[in-house]
Amino acid sequence: MRCIAITSPGGPEALVPADRPAPLPGPGQILVAVAAAGVNRPDALQRQGLYPPPKGASPLPGLEIAGTVSGHGEGVTSPPLGTRVMALLPGGGYAETVAVDARHILPLPDDLSFVEAAAMPETLFTVFANLIEAGQLVEGARVLVHGLTSGIGTMAIRLATAYGAFIWGTAGTADRCRAAEALGAVRCYDYRQEDWAAALSTEPPMDIVLDMIGGDYVAKNLGLLAIGGRHVSIAFLGGAKATIPIPLVMTRRLHLTGSTLRSRSDEEKARLTAAIAQHVLPMIAEGTVRPVIDSVFPLAEAADAHRRLDDHHIGKIVLSVDGAAAP
Repeated sequence: MRCIAITSPGGPEALVPADRPAPLPGPGQILVAVAAAGVNRPDALQRQGLYPPPKGASPLPGLEIAGTVSGHGEGVTSPPLGTRVMALLPGGGYAETVAVDARHILPLPDDLSFVEAAAMPETLFTVFANLIEAGQLVEGARVLVHGLTSGIGTMAIRLATAYGAFIWGTAGTADRCRAAEALGAVRCYDYRQEDWAAALSTEPPMDIVLDMIGGDYVAKNLGLLAIGGRHVSIAFLGGAKATIPIPLVMTRRLHLTGSTLRSRSDEEKARLTAAIAQHVLPMIAEGTVRPVIDSVFPLAEAADAHRRLDDHHIGKIVLSVDGAAAP
């Protein structure tokens, strides 16, 4: 099969087209002929040698795909061959074929393209697990999300507004902020030009913060939370250490939590898949929740897709594996 391999840790040039034996489905797995694969920040970290795949996972990058079922492993008889699916992977998505746990796939609504579907699992699972479940999102909640125009940020806007919540956030340019507001954010602050913490301190407090920055953002985030508010960490792009104002945590009864996705057990991912199928798939089918597509690159141009990831982009970048076009 054609795929994209990592020659050695480095920049986008480390991603090169290669030929590898196609995987065979093991017990409990299905084989998927990949039509499109999503590009995510963890892929770039893996390319740099900073995020190794879990034990037993493919060494190829790629955490989400969409395509058609092309084979069944032992003990699996459904979905039928040819079924259109999207799937969350521990790795291996930058390829023509993947073997995936049959419990980690979702069927595609008829009008959802392969490109749209491939842009969803990683961010959808992340946002659902951290904003809906850990953050206990409810209708009317006030939510602060940093990196609003990233794949996770744009999915957070889609999902939060679908649940009837209100979302504020930050992004790196005025143009990105206006794009986030056009997608449904109440207000987005250019963190390079605006003191977002000072501005939000004059507003009613937040119920939830979904934070991927860490560092000195954490104390600022906590200062904006309401009594009983929840701070959910999903990355630490701005630093792995933070100073926590313990008296504030105590007096406001704040909840601090966080998680990663890739390292979760297969059983936990299966539980998340079932929950998303029940609660979010109907929203996808009716068009309420859809990804924001920034750009689509052929599989062979994965290096250029990663250059785009490192540059100005809004929403998700997708690799077209079988010629799938943008919607």
